[in-house]
Amino acid sequence: MYSHTIQLQQLKLHYLDSEKDSLKNTNSENETIIFLHGFPQYSGAWEAQLRFFQPYYRVVAPDLPGYNLSDKPDDVDFFSVQNLIAVMAEFISKINNNDSVYLVAHDWGGAIAWPLVAFYPQLVKKLIILNAAHPSTFTREILHNPVQQQKSAYISDLIAEDAPEQMRKNHFAYLKTLMSQDIGRLPISDKQMDAHLTTWRQPKAIESMLNYYRKMPLHENKERNDAKIPNIRIERPTLILWGLEDSAFCPELLEGIEEYVPNLIIEKFAGASHWLHHEIADRVNASIKAFLIDMS
Repeated sequence: MYSHTIQLQQLKLHYLDSEKDSLKNTNSENETIIFLHGFPQYSGAWEAQLRFFQPYYRVVAPDLPGYNLSDKPDDVDFFSVQNLIAVMAEFISKINNNDSVYLVAHDWGGAIAWPLVAFYPQLVKKLIILNAAHPSTFTREILHNPVQQQKSAYISDLIAEDAPEQMRKNHFAYLKTLMSQDIGRLPISDKQMDAHLTTWRQPKAIESMLNYYRKMPLHENKERNDAKIPNIRIERPTLILWGLEDSAFCPELLEGIEEYVPNLIIEKFAGASHWLHHEIADRVNASIKAFLIDMS
């Protein structure tokens, strides 16, 4: 994999790319898969997927804005979902010469990917989501489901005034615990954990990562009273891969999702957690591959 940066309108974004050229070669016959990571990970979280798909596709994995080697804007308003959607849409368009891509996303990457595909459908051929709540069903469940409300209670820790200091305490113990609580152990190797620690130590990285939550809709009770369920419709073929042992999301988030995503396949994995792209990488890769080559 090659390491690149690209200058966008608002910031420089770092990304991994299986091609040496930083922008798509118009003579290339390889279709492009873009992988969007979640919190608190980075582009390298997709190691198993990048290795698996690289022989057949151009594979690209950016560090989301504020993460790892990407720029870290000081303005918290930069991290509004609406702005992040626009930034990542610009990224996809620029690096792929305006051609559409396959988009794979997990966690916060999915929170961006869902509306990105709704508002910029021309950029995406197919969407693959790993344990990332659809904005419409998430709003419904956070408003009415006490279980989801409890599962989302950790967000109060992430938006607290002293959250950056708490995240850094004891060598980032909070983040390690967050990643291990689903299964009682870290879902990644010691080597991968060391790489994550390096990204968290980047100047302003923790503050930027937490700003996603500070600008997240519905993170305060007072905001929920007048909340309306958004109508985020996805008109592209979509695959959802869902680990059922997820401490952040309840399975009811998948109920009625076809109302918003009519061309949908859902695969549920018993015993897998929020971190299924690590835990059951082979099964995840096989499911994605089958979905991408399906011409129906």
